[in-house]
Amino acid sequence: MSKMIGILTSGGDSPGLNAAIRGVGKALLGRYGMKVIGFRDGFRGMMENRTQLLDSAALSGILTLGGTILGTSRDKPYAMPVAGKLMDMTDVIVENYRKHHLDALVCLGGGGTQKNAYHLMKQGLNVITLPKTIDNDVVLTDVSFGYDTALGIATEAVDRLHSTAHSHHRILVLELMGNKAGWLALGAGIAGGADVILIPEIPYDVKQVAAAIMRRSHSGQGFSIVAVAEGAVSREDAAKLAEGGKDKKKKEQKQQAQERIADSKPGNSLQLARQLEELTGLESRLTILGYLQRGGTPSAGDRLLATRLGTVCADLIHKGEFGVMVAARGDGVKPVPLKDVVGKRKTVPLDHDWVKSARSVHTCFGD
Repeated sequence: MSKMIGILTSGGDSPGLNAAIRGVGKALLGRYGMKVIGFRDGFRGMMENRTQLLDSAALSGILTLGGTILGTSRDKPYAMPVAGKLMDMTDVIVENYRKHHLDALVCLGGGGTQKNAYHLMKQGLNVITLPKTIDNDVVLTDVSFGYDTALGIATEAVDRLHSTAHSHHRILVLELMGNKAGWLALGAGIAGGADVILIPEIPYDVKQVAAAIMRRSHSGQGFSIVAVAEGAVSREDAAKLAEGGKDKKKKEQKQQAQERIADSKPGNSLQLARQLEELTGLESRLTILGYLQRGGTPSAGDRLLATRLGTVCADLIHKGEFGVMVAARGDGVKPVPLKDVVGKRKTVPLDHDWVKSARSVHTCFGD
């Protein structure tokens, strides 16, 4: 009897998801003669038992498509909105796993998906995951699929802003995704030649940023490009987040500070642009790239990576190796235990070679 494998995509959409679905599915079908079904809209679709047969016809022509043919959601198995309440639907998901006689479940997603998959693994399900995120913040993998495409889009945006910044002698602030990790802003900033790069890992002093821009202005360079991650914070806000001790009152104050800063993030970059205009006297404009970074055709690099990870995932299923994330390591692929992935985030080390290179070409980090 042929084995039955389930696949779902969870969390934010990302270029390369369809390439990964195709890689896993075609290898399982063609190489190992297994059957494959997809669950619609992540863990919610698995809870609601909404499925799609992933046969050769369904997998044909999806390599170059952005997004995910299965749909996605951010719903968690153990805290899912149902009838206006958050409910633990783990037992229902496990029941549907058994109902379809699944031999394994493949979960494609970022840090939250890895955590949710690990939760199901502890319920006795055979689970295997692939790392997806444009933020590139999943640990123990060199890179996650989705990042390369987003990096190219973000870099092109920096390139395009240069011409108008130069023509109008402006400060152009470009907000990029990256709530907790600055890989996207850092990579695009370096590749696009941004003059200032602000990332969550390095709290910035707006006066230091303004001073760097004025030095450029005094040297005859009357424009500046500022690439800022959406999660970048000022030193003042970083200090408030760092406050708090063991006592309950300080913990509550820290939580309030986190919530306030999180709520104000949509306006952080606008405030930064206004502050720079006031401090420098130069006209400042803000561009927020937003979900454009997630969309469109996946790059060749992401198609290759997703296909590599997907086909190795099929091999691991055939071997009966579960409870792992399929990670990219150099030119190869390595399964790493899910328990070593969950609850962790890959942030930019302050001594990373990219940071050193950026500083060597006089890029300002606001510190």
